[in-house]
Order: sequence, then structure tokens, then C-alpha cells
Amino acid sequence: MMRPMLLVCLLLLSAATMAQTVRQVDICVYGGSSAGVIAAYTAKKMNKSVLVIEPGKRLGGLTSGGLGYTDIGNKYAISGLSRDFYRRVGKHYGKFEQWIFEPGVAERTFHQYIREGGVEVLYQHRITAATKENGRVTEIQLEHSAGGSAKHTAVRAKMFIDCSYEGDLMARAGISYTVGREANAQYGETYNGVQLRDKHQFPDGIDPYKIPGKPESGLVWGISPAPLEPQGTGDKKVQAYNFRICLSNQPGNIVPITKPEGYDPARYELLARVVEKLKPDNFKGILKFDRMPNNKTDINNNGPISTDMIGMNYDYPEADYATREKITREHELYNKGLLYFIGHDPRMPESLRTEMLKWGYAKDEYPESGHWSPQMYVREARRMVGAYVMTQAHCEGREVVQDGVGMAAYNMDSHNCQRIVVNGMVKNEGDVQIGGISPYPIAYRSIIPKAEDCQNVLVPVCLSATHIAYGSIRMEPVFMVLGQSAATAAAMAIDNNQSVQEVNVAALQQLLRQKPLATNATAEILVDNDDAAQVTVKGSWKKEARGAYGPSAYLSDNGGSVRFTPAVVKTGSYRVYTYVPKHAGLSATTRIRLSENGQSVKETSYTAASVRVEGQTSGEWVDLGVMKLTKGGKAFVEITAEGADGLVVADAVLFMPQ
Repeated sequence: MMRPMLLVCLLLLSAATMAQTVRQVDICVYGGSSAGVIAAYTAKKMNKSVLVIEPGKRLGGLTSGGLGYTDIGNKYAISGLSRDFYRRVGKHYGKFEQWIFEPGVAERTFHQYIREGGVEVLYQHRITAATKENGRVTEIQLEHSAGGSAKHTAVRAKMFIDCSYEGDLMARAGISYTVGREANAQYGETYNGVQLRDKHQFPDGIDPYKIPGKPESGLVWGISPAPLEPQGTGDKKVQAYNFRICLSNQPGNIVPITKPEGYDPARYELLARVVEKLKPDNFKGILKFDRMPNNKTDINNNGPISTDMIGMNYDYPEADYATREKITREHELYNKGLLYFIGHDPRMPESLRTEMLKWGYAKDEYPESGHWSPQMYVREARRMVGAYVMTQAHCEGREVVQDGVGMAAYNMDSHNCQRIVVNGMVKNEGDVQIGGISPYPIAYRSIIPKAEDCQNVLVPVCLSATHIAYGSIRMEPVFMVLGQSAATAAAMAIDNNQSVQEVNVAALQQLLRQKPLATNATAEILVDNDDAAQVTVKGSWKKEARGAYGPSAYLSDNGGSVRFTPAVVKTGSYRVYTYVPKHAGLSATTRIRLSENGQSVKETSYTAASVRVEGQTSGEWVDLGVMKLTKGGKAFVEITAEGADGLVVADAVLFMPQ
């Protein structure tokens, strides 16, 4: 018979052991994506205890996982710590901002935030279940991602932020979500649902059958037998995934591209048929081959058959972890096989084979995962059906929300969802690319659930948007913006003992403006040409949206000036920049007047030749020097078209505290 004292000791020991496996914090961030890192850093700066749970071994998600050729849309939409990230990356490369970067540089930059914030990260743990009481998640249960014993079996928190690409915490919390494409009729849209269009499309005449002209031989690998549904029909199909591939052609930094496990050239039969028909002399119609610093690449899908593994990801969003790992591995092998096929298959033009063999995996990237990114490009998985749904109308500016806590400005963009037979020819379906998008606000209500679903979870990545609206919003810089907004709202909700639905959005918006870096650092001052109260126009200037920072820019080839007057709230030294969209016919020299007091004036200038624009953007900041600004003073920057020999642009002026 066990003695009472021994029994008590065993019970106490058991309780102590159990206590060690449960972590309690103010805010739990699930997913160490770019949004997750920024959310956690923000929460720490707001004096909250924070734990990041990252199922993998690497921070930064896609931003550190190969997507270095940043999808921007319009830099005006990128604010706060997200903008700060690209400036930190810029500092690494000796520039003010840098939107094109190597994976390792991005990862190290995210670790700066983790160190500076003192953020605790729990790697290789993933959610298995969530416990809810009275409409709130009280605890999430975890398992170790790679098997074995977990450091913590559960995390309890006052607030949870789901920053995963899959929405796993959201789903386990019982929050409403959807997968796939809505019918156009559901939200009054035109670009949702089934879309047979002309981009990333097969040319007419590509035979879909293993033996051309013989349907009885069966379909070539990768083609679905599904019929083409009417345009705009909703379904559960998911836009294609791939990997953003980092290669190098730098001698000494190359790991050869070898034949991958299970390699089957039949998987690339359609590529051989397209090449035979089009006879390309470069990679353009096969790979989007964007160059990164230090002789590296960010390769993305391009053309009718490329790195997108169309139709092979439908199960991924709601699959168990083992199935997801299998799907991810299949995508990896398909992408590696494609590179090998291009470099070695005799049906590829010799010039392309020769060029491909100059490249290999970058030896100094992803050393922990065989020089291959551990982050598949999960373009879209679950999407919350939250307190408010963003739609095509918001992307097009026909509806404008007042509770914006971030902005988007990218095209309405969907990759293909299926590869089918249409009129006896192979065709891709689902690709949509609709541009002409001005920056528009993203509703706070779209990153929170309906109150009846949950009251203490925020979802800045798998947010509430239709498939086509999500295609515009789903960019890494925007996810970081929304991560910061979500963390700020979570901290406010804790401080005020509120649900996420009860947060005062006006106060949240004001706090994001006042503390763009989530600290007490002096905020930068941006004066855009569209800020009428701070801009004075003389002469004949026309407004144009193309290439502008924000909604528009002023253009003149006919004299006149535009004066930008900052509202200074803190006296100090500020480095001044003006934004210059690259236009044909820019004046060789643009003259600018700077005044610190509204009276004495110093002149400076920049040359059109000095404005070098790189990446998915149409303009660049030009350094005008340092000004001493006084609180409430009359300082100004005046761009003049006087004496110009071409087009002069007056867009935005930025004052950065030193």
C-alpha cells in the first residue's frame, strides 16, 4: 500500500511536470511568417508577453523563402514596420530601401526584430486542437512537428493571432472560412469563379493526348478530364502553388541541379510540345527569371507550363499534416524535375540547355534544407468568412471602407486553377490579371471573425476576402502591415478588457499613425501631392495615376512649381527624399528649392540618369539632403519645372527623422 506522503509527492511532481508543458502569455502568434514576426515584435513593443509558434525551423515565410522580387503594387500602400523591413534590407545593400533581396538577407532581418523585441519563438511545434469557453479560445494544444516529445503541449493566451498561410488556428477555433472560388453572382463580381482567359495560356493547337490525335491513348500528365464550366461558376478549386526558386551562377556558389527522386520526363511532355511549336530562344516563356543581388535568382511561374503544379493542391488547405507534407514534397520534386528537364532533355533547344547548365542551387542559401526553400508558395488556402468580406468592388474603388488598418494596391491576381481540354486542345483555366488598381483600405473587420464565431482571435493572413479580392491583398508587404495592425488591436483589447470586435477602430488607426514603428521613435513625415492641405500648386500641372506614389503624381513640361509643406510635430534633423516615377522624356535635370524657415532658400537638383528603378515598381526615392525642421515651422520643399528641358514630376516628399 502506497504511503500518503509518497502519494502526495508523486501528485505534486506530476502537477509540476504538467505545468512545465503549458505556456501562458498575453498574446500567442501562430506562424512565424513575415506577418507573424512583425505581429510578435509589435506586441512586445506594446509591453505584452508573446510567444510565436512556428511549425518549421525558419522565420519569415515566403519573404525569406525565395520571394525576393517583391510584389509591391504601389509603395504608398506599405506602411509602418513593413516599410521599415524593406529599409532595413536596404541598409544591408547600402540603399534607402530595397525590394529585391536574397533569402538569407531577409531571414537575418527578421531575426533582428526577434532579438530587438526579445521575442520567444517555439520552433517545430504545430496546433492539434483549440479549447474554447464562452466564445473565446482559452488554450491551443500542440505537437512536435518532427515527432518526438514537445517542449510545450499547450499554450494559453488572452489573444491569439493566426499568421499561418493555411489558417490552421482559425479553423480549429471553429471560425467560419471558405476554400476555393466564389461564383461571381455571390458578391456581384466579374473576375471570380471559372475564368478562361489568355494570360499564361497554351497557344492553340497543342494536342492533349499521349498519342497526338488519339483520345483513346489518354491524357498527357497534368491534364484534368473535367469539363469547362460556364464563366464565373464557383468551385472549390485552388489556384496553383509552386516554389520561388533561388539559383546562382556564381562560380564557387553552385550546387549542381541533378535528377530528382522519381524523375519522370513525361511530366514535362506539354512543355516539349509548346517548345516545339514556339521555338523559344530564351527562358521568358518558361520561367520568370528575375535577378537578385549577388548573381542569384527569384524564379517564378511564367507561360503555359512552368513551375506552377496546376491542379495538384486542391486537398492541401484542409489536409492533415502528413498529407500536406506529401503534397509539398511532390511540388518540390516537380519543380526540381522541371529545371533538370530544361537542362538535359534533348527536346529542349540546345541554347536553353546550355544556359540552364550555367545555374545551380545557391550553396549559401537554405543550407539546413539541402539548398531548397522549405516554404512552398501557398498562394491561397483557407480564407476566413469574417465580420466583413473584402470584394472586387473594394479593389476597384467602388466601395471604400472607413475602418481601414492597412492598404493594398496590387493587381487582382489569380494563378491558374486547372488544366483541361477545350475544343480538342489543352488549355489552362483560372489565371486572372487585372491591373489599374489604386491603393485602397483593408477593413479591420476583415481580419476579425464574426462575434458569434470567436472574440479573441485575429487573422491577418487568411483574412476575410473573396478569391479575387484576396488575389490583390495577398502580398507579403501587406501581410506585414496587417500583422502589425492585428497585434496593436490585440494589445488594445487586452488593456481595455474587450473582445476584438469591441476595439475602438478610430483609436487603433490613430495609434498606428502615431507609432508607425510600434515605439516612441519620431514618426517620418510624408507629404503626398494628393494631400491638398499641405501642397501648393502654381502653373499648369496635370495629374496622372500611372507610376505614381499613391493615387497620382503631378506632371509638367510647361513651367510652374509644386510646394510641399510638412506638418512638423517634433523639432529635429530630417533627411529629405522625393519620389520620382520613371517616365519617358524626363527633364535631364530637375531643380528643387529647400527652405527650413519659409524664407531663406537652398537649391538642389537631381538628374534623370540618376533615377534607377528596379523590381516591380515604377519609381524610386531621390535623396535631397538633410533639413533642420522646427515644430510648427514653415519649412517647405518646392519642385519647379522652370528651365526644364523635358517632363518634371512632383509626387511625394518624405522627411525621415535622423
